Amino acid sequence: MKKFYLLSTLICAALFIAAESFAQNITTPRTPSPAAKVVQTIGISTVTVKYSRPSVRDREVWGVLVPYGWNKEGFGSGNDAPWRSGANENTVIKFSDEATIQGKKVPAGVYGLFFVINEDNTGEVIISKDHHAWGNYWYDPANDVMRADIQLREIPMTEMLTYDFINADKNSAELVLNWEKKQFPVKIEFAVDEIVMANAKDELKGVTGFSWQGYASAANYSLQNNINLEQGLVWADQAVAMNQNFNTLNVKAGILTAMGKTEEADKIIAEALPNATEGELNIYGYQLLGQQKFDKAIEIFEMNTKKHPESANAWDSLGEAYALKGDKKNAIKNFKKSLSMDPPANVRANSEKYLKQLGEM
Repeated sequence: MKKFYLLSTLICAALFIAAESFAQNITTPRTPSPAAKVVQTIGISTVTVKYSRPSVRDREVWGVLVPYGWNKEGFGSGNDAPWRSGANENTVIKFSDEATIQGKKVPAGVYGLFFVINEDNTGEVIISKDHHAWGNYWYDPANDVMRADIQLREIPMTEMLTYDFINADKNSAELVLNWEKKQFPVKIEFAVDEIVMANAKDELKGVTGFSWQGYASAANYSLQNNINLEQGLVWADQAVAMNQNFNTLNVKAGILTAMGKTEEADKIIAEALPNATEGELNIYGYQLLGQQKFDKAIEIFEMNTKKHPESANAWDSLGEAYALKGDKKNAIKNFKKSLSMDPPANVRANSEKYLKQLGEM
């Protein structure tokens, strides 16, 4: 009996030790610097920042909590180190495509993000290959991908450290770190048109390439952004080969016009117009208005009213073309024709707006 008791005790002890070796704590909230993530799309590229958010909590931040300049950490590599630009682990920044940071190229990838602040409100942004470490204790300048100077800004009080994106446009945005009364701005740019075109080539190798719409949309992007028109024409030809309709022929004609081949473009449009729908003619007419080709636009809208005399929208569009050309008499005539046909609310609103501008209401 004693032997059995001793054996049971040994087994229990072994199980307890094994359980201890595999034990893990449950997941609990991280305090006092919670984790956060912010993502911004620029063009079709993304920038992702993952960080921890310390609070001021009545502490003196700049020059004390965050030292000015480069500082030596008490342990780790012992190197002069920049600020980790957050709390806990390294702040991590990810670029889905090659980016230009403060004027310097950075390949697509995942990086550590560091800052330096000086007493005169100047500073540096540092992008480092080292994104796995805890804080800046093992910072190694050999891992830097780029450094660039920045100029800090004064802002209203921000209690919790916050990353945000501001001043976004087609090709760029500013990543800003806001904390206490300081803002650290970093301009991030992408070669959006080149990235879209390269991505289109890849997408057209997949399921997108099985439809004419994929090739037409790629060709249209080339046209609208005046980039790599030769490639755009290849895509337009493929779209036409798959489905010869007004949309595919129109985008091909547009590219040919942009390339200076107007005679060939005009011939294609002339062949395409008889088969265009009301909506396609309307869109093409407004396309011409956008190019300030008023007489040509009027010709297209008149064609639409002849093909679709029951359409209040067709008469409204014709009136708008005359109004933009400055032909008040014909503009009023066609707007009133549209209103006489009990048009939809949006068409009625447009006709009435122009008639008021023309002094007829």
